[in-house]
Amino acid sequence: MELDLITKDDLASLKTEIIDEISKILSADQKPKKWLKTREVCDLLKCSPGTLQNLRINRVIEYTKIGGTLYYSTESINNILEANKKNAT
Repeated sequence: MELDLITKDDLASLKTEIIDEISKILSADQKPKKWLKTREVCDLLKCSPGTLQNLRINRVIEYTKIGGTLYYSTESINNILEANKKNAT
């Protein structure tokens, strides 16, 4: 029976390799979402749910409602942001 000795450096190297592999897997799964919920849009726009409701009422922002949940298209949000971009002077 053959024994191999494992050193602390070997374990540290293995740990680094495992963390790198997990990071690659997680970053590959990070596709942008096509649809966002209210909380995500509020976080993105840094606004309150009431402000977002006013944007819906005034037809500034499009949404889809399924059941009691509101969904917003990521593409639509980006288009609104681009259309309302101002030059800083």
